[in-house]
Amino acid sequence: MTPQFEWDYSKDVINRLKHGVPFSMAQLAFADPKRVVAEDVAHSKSEQRYFCFGMVNGEILSVRFTYRNGIIRIFGAGYWRKGKAIYERENQIHR
Repeated sequence: MTPQFEWDYSKDVINRLKHGVPFSMAQLAFADPKRVVAEDVAHSKSEQRYFCFGMVNGEILSVRFTYRNGIIRIFGAGYWRKGKAIYERENQIHR
């Protein structure tokens, strides 16, 4: 079953300007068979939130998301060092 994605289009525009990543590209991180999903305990207030760290275009992309009615709702994405470090650690990649 192919996952379904959604996002707020105004947040997508803001994310593109701030981090250079459109949410349409961010959903590709979920297709990485070595992706790492972790709960975002620092920002989880009213709903559970998560990170997906996955390889996109040869780089590790960090995607912030939640599940709403069985749909993955993306609300942030960027190429962040911490996400790369987690991905490499979990996949035992040594550099």
